[in-house]
Amino acid sequence: MFIDSHAHMISRTTDDYQAMAAAGVVALIEPSFWIGQPRTHVGTYIDYLSHIVSFERFRAAQFGIRHYCTIGLNSKEANNPELAEGVMEILPAFAMKEGVVAIGEIGYDEQTPLEDKYFRAQLELAKDLGLPVMVHTPHRDKKKGTLRSMDVCREHGIAPDMVVIDHNNEETVEDVISRGYWAAFSIYPSTKMGNMRMVELLKRYGGAQVILDSATDWGISDPLAVPKTAALARQYGVSEEAIRKVTYANALEVYGRSGQMLESDWIDGMQIDQTQLHEGNSILRGGREALIGAAPRNNLVIE
Repeated sequence: MFIDSHAHMISRTTDDYQAMAAAGVVALIEPSFWIGQPRTHVGTYIDYLSHIVSFERFRAAQFGIRHYCTIGLNSKEANNPELAEGVMEILPAFAMKEGVVAIGEIGYDEQTPLEDKYFRAQLELAKDLGLPVMVHTPHRDKKKGTLRSMDVCREHGIAPDMVVIDHNNEETVEDVISRGYWAAFSIYPSTKMGNMRMVELLKRYGGAQVILDSATDWGISDPLAVPKTAALARQYGVSEEAIRKVTYANALEVYGRSGQMLESDWIDGMQIDQTQLHEGNSILRGGREALIGAAPRNNLVIE
């Protein structure tokens, strides 16, 4: 069984859900994020957050996957203060909805004063609600932004074991682990962190504080990154215990602290009923026969 703890499924197709379920993904977490096009009004944010806490949860269940999400104002859009202020007003209500397991993904992009302001405000929200935090580390000046993110978390009294620092690489992992934070890695086909690079890091650091995810989104990305990396790690001698920790147990431990994510949600096997409707709509098209029963699982083949 796998948990993909960072997957932007609003950007993906039903084929991706089917493939993930067949490969053993039993649960996933969808962080709120920048959708590629800047949002100009808080109303569009309301509709987006409503989608990931409701319809996307329904759509995943139609393929036998438990769907959770994180709620937050992303760092890129924190630089629009009018939008940001409106989003901050609505976040508490969304953060308390069913299936929300953290505040995130939040942090820095260009490391501006506005990004810092709203990062800190959302850390306080996480403290107030007792939720974990998912931190987005910047694409540019990654090490500087990663160190700064951890410093700010410490300033706000957030325990390191309640914070997942995501999008790590070889340059940042030592600092994150040594400070006691969860070090998450987004496994991308050609950037951020590749499968084989990740295997080398697992051989060096083990699985104690490491989490693997796909961060699959509207760009070139792989929704099967977690099971594929697990298979590759096994081929190169990484222990089964370490593989289970980084692809399942660690994500369950930290995000389970929200009280919203329980292993019992899927451990007995999710039952699919594709005759169900959401707002009067079905995922089925063209008279397709509805699947009712357990989610089909196959052995993943790495070619």
